Amino acid sequence: MEFRGGSDISGSRVRRRGGGGGMGGGRRGGPIAVGGGIGGLILVVLMMIFGGGSLGDLFGAPQTQPEQQQPRGDQNTQCRTAADIEENRDCRWDAYDVALERYWSSAFTEGFQPISALNLYSGQIQTACGTGQSEMGPFYCPGDQGIYIDDAFMGKLLEQLGTTRSDAAELYITGHEYGHHISYLTGDMQKARSGGNDTGPRSGAVRLELQADCYAGVFFKNTTEDPESPIEKVTQDDLNRIVDAARAVGDDHIQQQQGGRVVPESWTHGSSKMRQYWVAKGFQSGDPNACDTFNTDDLGE
Repeated sequence: MEFRGGSDISGSRVRRRGGGGGMGGGRRGGPIAVGGGIGGLILVVLMMIFGGGSLGDLFGAPQTQPEQQQPRGDQNTQCRTAADIEENRDCRWDAYDVALERYWSSAFTEGFQPISALNLYSGQIQTACGTGQSEMGPFYCPGDQGIYIDDAFMGKLLEQLGTTRSDAAELYITGHEYGHHISYLTGDMQKARSGGNDTGPRSGAVRLELQADCYAGVFFKNTTEDPESPIEKVTQDDLNRIVDAARAVGDDHIQQQQGGRVVPESWTHGSSKMRQYWVAKGFQSGDPNACDTFNTDDLGE
């Protein structure tokens, strides 16, 4: 994956925050974090507590009122352009965030709100959804509209799941979490919880995850067409890595990696085949409206 050196990434919402022990048990109430593209070695509860109306126009006004945006803080002020990635690899996260915000702000006709922050942390972190931990994998918290990633642990987790770390795989995972934010804005998260704490290949939880995968594919298709995007080129090798990352985070693959049997009735994210299907669907269409996983019987099973 190639970065566009002259593109401005100084306005990113990346926060580099501390972590580790001493954070206690965390808040028990409020929305529950949405497990993300990586899935983690423990499957995160996907149901969240918040209001929301009907879907309506997919890219019209959001069906829920976003909370007031958090101020940007703890940012790396040295990350000014994508060219800085050559000297400071951490600046790639700023490029990811800027590229995602640029695309999704253009995809909405009105009512777009960016995430509050892309939080990079280590060990544990306090969120509006409780205490986030590395072992949960990357996740989105609807309570504060933030994405949380332990970037050091994520590489180890990808290796444990049988794939390799790469910029493309990282951006797929980050794009998946941003996809959850889009589902929050459109009201589709409310649909995901309308069936209660259901699990299984056709559950609302799985449909929500597949939608986020599809949105990630849509983003990859469109970002390189933006002459100001920090992402200049996505190669066939990058696409192969993205598809492999989608395979690695399938529920069936994770269950096999943990040494257990495959139990479809317990799935909350979808199988490897389903996840690869929806990433490809998003990329091939380049159209967010193709990602309506809640009104289709074809989930790629």
